[in-house]
Amino acid sequence: MLFICIFFIPFINSNTLSNINIDSEVIDFNPNGFVWPLPGYTRISSYFGKRNSPTSGASSSHSGIDIPAPPGSKFIAVADGEITFTNFLGAGGYTITLSFDNFKVSYCHCDPNFIVKVGDKIKQGQIIGFVGPKNVYGVKGNQYFDSNGNPTNGATTGPHLHLGIRIDNKYQNPLDYF
Repeated sequence: MLFICIFFIPFINSNTLSNINIDSEVIDFNPNGFVWPLPGYTRISSYFGKRNSPTSGASSSHSGIDIPAPPGSKFIAVADGEITFTNFLGAGGYTITLSFDNFKVSYCHCDPNFIVKVGDKIKQGQIIGFVGPKNVYGVKGNQYFDSNGNPTNGATTGPHLHLGIRIDNKYQNPLDYF
């Protein structure tokens, strides 16, 4: 006995479709091809642009978005690229920068125990670091402290990932790319 099955597979052009609703779960197509940097954490505590400074030393012109998450939460590369910076960077605290084309993506307030180094070639979705603690000690020249006088991981009130995106060295709203 021979059974012949023919399946109809519809073709969906993702260029004309912005999202699909499957059992109340919305899947968005990202025209830029970036992936969200902090799997499992999507709440934003501070948006790009003008804001009230949350702590001394923080800018009132916020150059990225802040995504709160517990220390040790993994973050990933939003795209393929190369690591071009890993160090303490003032208000950003411990920072990792991923560069590709004319983009520079900075991940700030990281765990100081870097798992990547400058020159590493990175694939999109690869784990490149972890959210750092609020307080860090032994950083020469760190001018940031909490209300108890303990040194902080840059200008921060608590653990989070600050994500900044620059194109040709000009800061952009990261949400325009997700």
